[in-house]
Amino acid sequence: MKRKGVALAAVLAINAGLIASAHAKVSPEEAAKLGKELTCVGAERAGNADGSIPEFTGKYLGEVPGWPHKLYAGDQPIDPYANEKPILVITAQNVDQYAERLSDGQKAMFKRYPETYKITVYPGHRDFRYPDYVCDRAKNNALNAELENDGMGIKGLGQVPFPIPKSALEVLWNHLLPVRAWTEDSIRDIASVQANGQIAWGSTWIRSLALSNDPKHEPKSADGWSALVWNTTLKPERDKGAMTIAHEPYNYATSSRRAWGYNPGTRRVRLSPGFGFDQPMPGTNGTMILDEDTLFNGSPERYDWKLLGKREMYVPANTFKANSGELKYADILTPNHPNPDVIRYELRRVWVVEADLREGYRHLYSKRTLFIDEDTWSGVMADNYDAQGELWKFAIVGYYYHPDMSAWQSGSAFYHDLSSGQYVGYNMSNEAKRGPVLDEGKFDRSMYTADAIRGLGR
Repeated sequence: MKRKGVALAAVLAINAGLIASAHAKVSPEEAAKLGKELTCVGAERAGNADGSIPEFTGKYLGEVPGWPHKLYAGDQPIDPYANEKPILVITAQNVDQYAERLSDGQKAMFKRYPETYKITVYPGHRDFRYPDYVCDRAKNNALNAELENDGMGIKGLGQVPFPIPKSALEVLWNHLLPVRAWTEDSIRDIASVQANGQIAWGSTWIRSLALSNDPKHEPKSADGWSALVWNTTLKPERDKGAMTIAHEPYNYATSSRRAWGYNPGTRRVRLSPGFGFDQPMPGTNGTMILDEDTLFNGSPERYDWKLLGKREMYVPANTFKANSGELKYADILTPNHPNPDVIRYELRRVWVVEADLREGYRHLYSKRTLFIDEDTWSGVMADNYDAQGELWKFAIVGYYYHPDMSAWQSGSAFYHDLSSGQYVGYNMSNEAKRGPVLDEGKFDRSMYTADAIRGLGR
């Protein structure tokens, strides 16, 4: 799709998500709520009426009780809530009682796997906070950040551009630019689990530099690029050594995502036009697509976006256990869906954003519903629909607080195909030689060039 067509379609689109940039800023009086009745990144500080969602305490900064973490050691998380007992177990027998707090995808999982699927709910915790510089940047953005080019880009600082959002695209950009690792060096194991339980394995080595999260220098959208990523395929053997370099812009109308790929068979580096969207994800044996890493990433251009508001829902939260080194993959990867006993759910407030495929565009998913956690601005669940408008896939991502960066790290994620019974366990590190190393700061822009991978590929 030519950029001119993209821009024209964006101008012609009429939906609540595309608003003029002049309406993005909030008043000083509203911004003053940050750090008071709102957390510094915009979540409601208070709990809900009956206390089933607790008040935000933020009592821990840069530490997790019971996890004797050493900076940049690559150790695995330890669950600070390991001794807690569930307060609720939702099964196919009682699911109707809790339907209003479940997504269509969750309800479909109960219907598809009534004997084995369940949701284990634990007491809620909102115990971890961000460093002060994150709060300062969020306050700056509340007063100054704007959407540009009908929502295809932002003008502001790189983290949490809209802590008090007014539209779907503002919520989406918070998800695209949350507080995350500045540098990440991690091995991601990937399991494509067939309906019969057989597993096809993949693995990738990720080295990323999220310029939008530089803790030492204030990141500005005027710098052009929000993130640089280097992905090397380790498994399967047939794809071993393939590499991709990708550059992520702050504005998809003025600078599309750039990517280069190295093929070890031809030993050549080529530009990858149109990289992203529904192209296959490396290492997943064709069972995932590029723009569903973290549930949605990249340009919003192919969809019309609508904000459905905020809901109280049972979602994965504080998933230290599911990402710990105490579990083996055999403990997690059961047929049809991951072992429900290892995934922690809590009642949380989430923003709900709906995306409908724009007329004249193509994508595997005709509709997507994203559920974005209010405390972290990270997507935790997604319902995805096929070309006929039927619910096709359901996905979850588990986050845990990581002391390396004093923020929330994207951990193991599971993408369920409700039609075939297959699912993907993605971004797992339980049996990796080391866990993620975050914010060490050892990467720089010179690594993320076509020449860099060309030199290593020889």
